[in-house]
Amino acid sequence: MERLKGKTAMVVGAGSIGPGWGNGKATAVTFAREGAQVFCVDRNAAAAEETVKIITGEGGKAAAFTADVSRAAEVEAMVAACLKTYGRIDVLDNNVGIAEMGSVVETTESEWDRVFAVNLKSAFLAMKHVIPVMQKQGGGSIINISSIASIRHVGISYVSYGASKAAMNQMTRTTAVQFAADHVRVNCILPGLMKTPMVEHSAGLAASYAKGDVEAMWRARDSQVPMGHMGDAWDVANAALFLASDESRYVTGLELVVDGGMTARSA
Repeated sequence: MERLKGKTAMVVGAGSIGPGWGNGKATAVTFAREGAQVFCVDRNAAAAEETVKIITGEGGKAAAFTADVSRAAEVEAMVAACLKTYGRIDVLDNNVGIAEMGSVVETTESEWDRVFAVNLKSAFLAMKHVIPVMQKQGGGSIINISSIASIRHVGISYVSYGASKAAMNQMTRTTAVQFAADHVRVNCILPGLMKTPMVEHSAGLAASYAKGDVEAMWRARDSQVPMGHMGDAWDVANAALFLASDESRYVTGLELVVDGGMTARSA
């Protein structure tokens, strides 16, 4: 349908931690399939290149860039490289995130700081350097990937993750209002329980759900969702596509919940 034809999209966290489809990888490919040229950023160079290979193999346009987006200098370099490659940034998708298990009693100071650096500081830095670009262009769309853990207790203990995502929601709201007059839209997606490589490879999550048994974890997570099953990366990608496209031109400051009804039941 070419819903993003003529747009340049920067997807931060465009690789996948393991085989299969993570949210960022699926989003980058979806954007490309809809006509965008995609700047694929990941800390893992091989993972970013894999996503680019999929896109170019389908006839799309994409470039890879390696960066640790919790570091200001690397974010600044990332934005400069995208502008050098494509000349503009119409869409920014902030998709990096980690989860450390533990309550406020169990979580260490270093774990807390690391989660906030990766989950929140990265989005702050990306917006800090991309918004001026979008202002000069006359607008753009920013999509921050949050979580339903930001608004609900989902049954497992990872306070630093939920707190960092709750802060992301508020950062999204205030930024959306402050830059609305510049036609820079800022929204966030709150995925529910998703079946992705990041979840599969998280020993802490598997231990919290099912004493390390990944298959038992999948069954337990499926049972929590009113629809009877988890979502996948394409559900997040399709939500991001709507927010990236001009179809959502009058939407800003939104928290778009993609969770199969889980938070509605928990309300």
